[in-house]
Amino acid sequence: MLIKNCMEDLVFNCIVDVLSKYPEFCSCDKCRADVAALALNNLPPKYIATYEGEVYAKIPTLQQQFGTDILCAVVKAMEIVQKSPRHN
Repeated sequence: MLIKNCMEDLVFNCIVDVLSKYPEFCSCDKCRADVAALALNNLPPKYIATYEGEVYAKIPTLQQQFGTDILCAVVKAMEIVQKSPRHN
């Protein structure tokens, strides 16, 4: 059995999609991690207890249910990180 917060995968996938549309945003590991942490702290966790293969089967359903909320949280987090990146 595996316990997983599926929201993490959804947020990271969304970050990749949004970054491809905004090349001016710093896409270093530190900035991406900061965006993910900020976004995840503003989204409800979606834990599932299942076998590993079943986790990935449930992600498309969760993405449809929470896609807009995830996108909004990621964009807001990107705005915050862009204003105050933790590097030079």
